Amino acid sequence: MSAIKAIRGMNDILPEETKLWQYLETNIRSLVSRYGYQEIRTPVLERTQLFSRSIGEATDIVEKEMYCFLDRNDESLSLRPEGTAGVVRAGIERGLLYNQEQRLWYLDSLFRYEKPQKGRYRQFHQFGVEVFGLPGPDVDVEVILMTARLWKMLGISEYVELHINSLGSQQDRAIYREKLLEYFDKHKEELDDDSLRRLTTNPLRILDSKNPQMQSLIQQAPKLLDCISDESKAHFEKLCSLLTMADIPYTINTRLVRGLDYYNLTVFEWMTSELGSQGTICGGGRYDLLVSQLGGQTTPAVGFGMGMERVILMLQKMELQQQLSSPIDVYLITQGDKADSRKMLLSEEIRNRLPDLKLLMHAGGGNFKKQIKKADKSGASWAMIFAEDELDQQSVSIKPLRENLAQISVPLSELEQWYHENFQ
Repeated sequence: MSAIKAIRGMNDILPEETKLWQYLETNIRSLVSRYGYQEIRTPVLERTQLFSRSIGEATDIVEKEMYCFLDRNDESLSLRPEGTAGVVRAGIERGLLYNQEQRLWYLDSLFRYEKPQKGRYRQFHQFGVEVFGLPGPDVDVEVILMTARLWKMLGISEYVELHINSLGSQQDRAIYREKLLEYFDKHKEELDDDSLRRLTTNPLRILDSKNPQMQSLIQQAPKLLDCISDESKAHFEKLCSLLTMADIPYTINTRLVRGLDYYNLTVFEWMTSELGSQGTICGGGRYDLLVSQLGGQTTPAVGFGMGMERVILMLQKMELQQQLSSPIDVYLITQGDKADSRKMLLSEEIRNRLPDLKLLMHAGGGNFKKQIKKADKSGASWAMIFAEDELDQQSVSIKPLRENLAQISVPLSELEQWYHENFQ
């Protein structure tokens, strides 16, 4: 009988890799708490209609990439392909949004059926922030500053750059859409199949094409910034001014439109050249119409989504994984049957007295030499040796594994002092 394998594009994260994931997650939780944001957790399954209404029927996600199925009541359900729609649905349903300000964050698994490639999988993980009830560019800048602070915390600021644009209002885009249609219609013979399809559904998405043969044509297309209203321009100019004041370098990228239909005004992406074609590691913007579009009252909103796998790839390139501390401080080994029979109780006693100490107890038998080898392989800094002659003395021997220091004997009553001398 053949072994069952994982579904393509849905990957295991093994213990050696989870150190890096925990490091990133710890930094994220520290970041959001410093900004006063609150966590929200939404279901992995939602009604398909939620995503077709929010993301847009003509997007690649809805047309090609969603995992959809009928349940036993013949209702169409989908694994969430993005995070914002579920947060908005929860906010409306639970009464969190009307006449209120909310600053929320999430860390979720998302699902899209697309060709798996490095940093882009069918099950992927996303850190996201969603802010509701605040219309000004100041909060747009705050969420950008939040991401910039995270890059500093992770040590990758020099490898990423910020691109921004304004999509204007819905009315601005309607005017711009007609200009784009007119322009691309004149150059139909130069469009690839994807762009020809988008010409009738969402011509703005043509600007996001990665086809090298179309870049010259796209570069000469009308610019959205030339079509937006004075009010939209004022919002964007204030955003740029605040970013300059905060000393955040940026590039105005007139081709930046994002992949979802619900954005308006500010859009932004953090890009890197370190990951080849998967250059965007974080993107977001303002979506003031989405709440009303999903049945709530009109509510200004802004947010971002950050691809965890892509950030992890960057941290791996920096070889950060090798620098992270071992998950174990002490490896407890024993000598003799009497000591071995007491090791469980001793381990629990030490954990009670030193709750911050990470202790791994040897199990499975073996001679002393074998146990020392396992202690060294575990990555622990110290081996704690409990021998039969130490039972009556109520002490343990402690052997350094990473430094050339002498083994010492420590009475159990003085373990706290030893811990504070070596781990504080």
